Amino acid sequence: MKDKLKQLKKSALVDLEKAKNIESLQDFEVRYFGRKGIYTLLVKDLPKLSVEDRKEMGRAANEIKTEIQEAIKTRQTELQAERLGNIAKEEWIDKTLPGLCPEVGHLHITSQAIEEIASIFTRLGFVRRKYPEIEWDWYAFESLNMPASHPARDEWETFFIDLPEGKPRQGRGEKGKIVLTPHTSSGQVREMERGKLPIRMMNISKTYRRQSDVSHTPMFHQFEGLFIDEDVSIASLKGVLDYFARSFFGEGRRTRLRPFHFRFTEPSFEIDISCDVCGGTGKLEDGSKCRLCKEGWLELGGAGMIHPNVLKAGGIDPKKYNGFAFGWGVERTFMMKEGMKIDDIRLLYKNDLRFLEQF
Repeated sequence: MKDKLKQLKKSALVDLEKAKNIESLQDFEVRYFGRKGIYTLLVKDLPKLSVEDRKEMGRAANEIKTEIQEAIKTRQTELQAERLGNIAKEEWIDKTLPGLCPEVGHLHITSQAIEEIASIFTRLGFVRRKYPEIEWDWYAFESLNMPASHPARDEWETFFIDLPEGKPRQGRGEKGKIVLTPHTSSGQVREMERGKLPIRMMNISKTYRRQSDVSHTPMFHQFEGLFIDEDVSIASLKGVLDYFARSFFGEGRRTRLRPFHFRFTEPSFEIDISCDVCGGTGKLEDGSKCRLCKEGWLELGGAGMIHPNVLKAGGIDPKKYNGFAFGWGVERTFMMKEGMKIDDIRLLYKNDLRFLEQF
């Protein structure tokens, strides 16, 4: 028994030095003094000794236990001091160093483009309106001179929502199905129905079409301009568009007008902007074809004089009033700016901070 107690003390003191933290120290105590610990099991053999040996070994066992427990307290103090020292070292702060400024985010590049476009047209007296992104067929197509059977509707590749059709509209047919609005032009007749003339309205909203490639996304933002007054001419429309092109794109970009056909304007045309990626040539520096424009020009949007049928749908007398409308995709417009050189519109919505933080 005496030799076992001496060996226990020796091994205990060696194991105690191996304890590197408070948790391992607690494990040490359990291993030696727990219910099934080494010391606990050893002293359970004391009753087997003679009365004389039991007293001597009991006294020796208590002395060894006390000595080990004192060593535990000493080791605990050392570990706590070491831990506090590490904390002080890790959390030390030099108050003389300049502070670290927190990271500050910024508007998404699409939001930046929206604000810039809106500010340009605000200077021309246009007032910004907001109209629904989930719209009746009547406002999205029917009121814009596109009856249900007209093939022009196919160009919009519309998302239809499976909900009950609208109620009759006081002699104007039915509102029809519900759609995710494919263009901001759906706000034109809504604005006319307000009954406040003249109109200088701009509507910037999300629109939806079933398209996805380097120049299309299923959700995109579109800008709509609407001007209605007496004796409005095509020269007024061209003046507004030229002012925007110079203000937004700068002097280095070229524009061209192409005759076109839209159901809701007559006459109609499209506005093109020279491509910034290839410099309007249609080819890149390595001689390959430009992925974005293909031939040097990018379509900015459509425009034209408002069709008399659209004015009638909005409750306006086309013999007294006329006007023009125009619209384009905000993302595509931003991509055409000087120096952008973004050749895939889908990059704008991939949430890649390496890309977004450049703007």
